[in-house]
Amino acid sequence: MRSADGERDASSRPSASLGEREEPRRPVAQIVGLALLAVAALSAVIVASQEAPYAIERPGPVFDVLGDTSVGGEQVPMIEITGAETHATDGALDMLTVNANDPDHLPTWLQVVEAYLDPTRAVVPIAALYPPSTGTTTEDLQAEEMTESQQAAIAAALTHLGYESDTTIEVTGVMEGQPADGVLEVGDVIVAVDGTAIDDVDALREAIAANGTAHPATVVVSRDGARREVEITPRMSDAEPPAPVLGILVGTDYHWPIDVRIQLENVGGPSAGLMFALGIIDKLDPESLTGGQSVAGTGTIDADGTVGAIGGIRQKLYGAVQAGAQWFLAPAANCDEVVGHVPGGLRVAAVGTLDDALAALRVIASGGDPASLESCEAVMAKAAG
Repeated sequence: MRSADGERDASSRPSASLGEREEPRRPVAQIVGLALLAVAALSAVIVASQEAPYAIERPGPVFDVLGDTSVGGEQVPMIEITGAETHATDGALDMLTVNANDPDHLPTWLQVVEAYLDPTRAVVPIAALYPPSTGTTTEDLQAEEMTESQQAAIAAALTHLGYESDTTIEVTGVMEGQPADGVLEVGDVIVAVDGTAIDDVDALREAIAANGTAHPATVVVSRDGARREVEITPRMSDAEPPAPVLGILVGTDYHWPIDVRIQLENVGGPSAGLMFALGIIDKLDPESLTGGQSVAGTGTIDADGTVGAIGGIRQKLYGAVQAGAQWFLAPAANCDEVVGHVPGGLRVAAVGTLDDALAALRVIASGGDPASLESCEAVMAKAAG
């Protein structure tokens, strides 16, 4: 029924049954907000599951250079020496590795966020680990760096022990489409560039840089015992900073009176050089370098014994602890990344040369005062002036 003014009388509305209540209506704004929240959550899930253009670095396998390793399914000494008396070793000299994603196995954004919150891992742009193609694969370059690192380690160790050798620079790879493609061959020994004798990689780089890219460089090589002279015009590399290159991979071939072989599969890069050198010395020296202690370390090494910086130092610190090491030899050049990031239970000695590393090992092996070791804090304080 309606009231006199045409409006429905309130008494005409249906009454609720006993025990029932009217369901309140949700405001439109609340419904829209919930819908937007659901869409945002779904979008976040979708984004989090997408691949990110980053690599996550984490501690990788640890190898005792004094022990055995598997090569082709067979256990062999990682460092094998013939032509000289070797001695039994004790303790461990651990070389450390870092695992990282490759471009075919990128992490998701969620995994990247998780890695940022984990001190044992690091997030780096994938392009920093796998730069644009230069005619060869990253795996090839890392394998080449490992080979060069091993040769430099042998040179540094044997030179320290008083051995002498001759060296030659040999072409180990020619990059397709690069200046040397079709001119140089694998196995060529580079004798001279523009009249400058070449006996190490640095001399080769300096000679090519001095020539520049405006005109051909005269390169003398020895191929199958015959001397050849060729002309190659370098081009600027894609690396940062760019430099004139021929587009070849080279290795230093040392000729020593004893034979040292380093055997290791599926590990690339130059960062094990220091530990290889120490392992060689430990096997040839009648005195133990470690005194039975477990010592880990990392660092590139030059033939003259200079220890250089490496990547992934923080992941390697954690890898050392996971392997049970109490001591860590770190390149002095990496000290800015070490300070404030040393896991508990690990003592770090900063080293800039092979002699520094041997001095640190003497303290460790003799049970000397750890405070006498050069710390990264001391290195940073000196650098600050």
